[in-house]
Amino acid sequence: MLYWAIVFFVIALIAGVFGFGGISAAAAGIAQILFWVFVVIFIISLIFGLRGRRRT
Repeated sequence: MLYWAIVFFVIALIAGVFGFGGISAAAAGIAQILFWVFVVIFIISLIFGLRGRRRT
């Protein structure tokens, strides 16, 4: 998921350089959403991973 966030960020940068404001804003918004979803899933998996390790 982090890969796709980076891909959309690069698309937003390229679109911004060439002057496509709407595409740039949309791609940046998608990248931002994917990044935060990745962070939330990462934190949840980290918590469950640490919790599972304590039981053994």
